[in-house]
This record gives sequence, C-alpha cells and structure tokens, in this order.
Amino acid sequence: MPGIRSPRGKGADLAGEDDGRRAAAVFDALGSGYEKAFAHAEAHRRSLEWLLGRLAPGSRVLDVGSGTGRPTAETLVAAGHEVLGVDVSPVMVSIAERQVPGASFVCADVRDLPLDEGSFHAVCVYFSLLQMDRARQSALIGRLARALRPGGSLVLATVPLDVEGVDAVFMGQPVRVTSFAGEDLVEVVRAAGLTVLAEEDTLFTPDHPQAVPEPHLFLCCGRS
Repeated sequence: MPGIRSPRGKGADLAGEDDGRRAAAVFDALGSGYEKAFAHAEAHRRSLEWLLGRLAPGSRVLDVGSGTGRPTAETLVAAGHEVLGVDVSPVMVSIAERQVPGASFVCADVRDLPLDEGSFHAVCVYFSLLQMDRARQSALIGRLARALRPGGSLVLATVPLDVEGVDAVFMGQPVRVTSFAGEDLVEVVRAAGLTVLAEEDTLFTPDHPQAVPEPHLFLCCGRS
C-alpha cells in the first residue's frame, strides 16, 4: 500500500499472521480514512482515464483491492461498466457497497477467487499487492493477466521500492511491506504476457499527519 514510512527492520510482532489477515486488519482499522488520504491522487485518475479510453461499452472489470470503491469502481460504474470489486477487509467492502451500489463487491482474498481465463475486459490493481511476498505477487499478476480477454487491459499501481519483508508504519498501522523496483516490476508484467503501453512515475504525499512524500508507479498494460 502507499504511505509507507519509518522502516523498523524485520520484526517478530506480525510474524505469526499470514499476509491476507494482516492486510484485512490494517484496512479494517483505516476505513474511510484511506479514501480521504488519497482522494487527491491525480495520477490514479489519469490511469483510469486511460483505461476508460480503451473499454467498449458495458465492459466487465475486476477491481483487486477495491477499498471504499472510490475512485476506481465509482468511476467505472458511472461510465457504464460492470465492476466486481474484491477486498480482504470486511469494513472496506461494507463502505464500498454503500458508496457504489452499482458495483458488486466480495470480501475475499483474490488469490482464493476462481478466475476463468479470458473472463474480464480489464483488471485494476491499485496498491493492493504490497503485503504479499514477491513470489505471490508475481503469481497473482500472471493469474490476472490470464483472466483478461485478448486485447484486454490491466492497470497496476505500486510503490516502486526494492524492499522485501520490511516492517513499517502506514497511516499509524503496523505493516509488513514487500515491493519491486520499477524496472523489476516491468519485467514481472512482461513475463505474465502483458505489454506496458503507458507508464507514469510520480511523487505523492497522502493527506495524513504521518505521511511523507513517496514514489508511485502506474503501469497501463495490454494483453495481446
């Protein structure tokens, strides 16, 4: 997730929990505060505009780590698309259901969700892989690529840092973070059979008293 700060090394306080439960606990605690902190992320909205420009009317879109439903699911539904949002946090799913009644949301770990090959026109993955280890991130990106129809689109956003299993603080919540450097993530995406069609690197400061400026990377990809 974005908003990473104050690395503390590889601690033992979270070691007994799996990454899905840790992520659920973090985002249950954050709730709508997460939406407020990232509401002014213009690069996020630009990536959505790119996606909307590629989608035919009534396209089926999977939103991985859908959070409160804003801005991703809300923007896509307003444009007439069918959205399935998946999030491990029951609090986030409850908020999203209220805020974006035109979309469908399920509380689940996307790694446990059956994904038929070629079943979506697009997939959105905004900052939702950062509590998985690198092997799981790579495997999931491969599954999501296969879930795209030929010609489909995938938008992926992350904090491009070369870190693995680092304990940190995210908006006051303890998290364990793993990420790729930008060029390494591009290689993971290409290995999954996707082509990077547009890319944006930006520096962003969340609207939160404990936030610091952080790098964000947005990859807009297509399946040939």
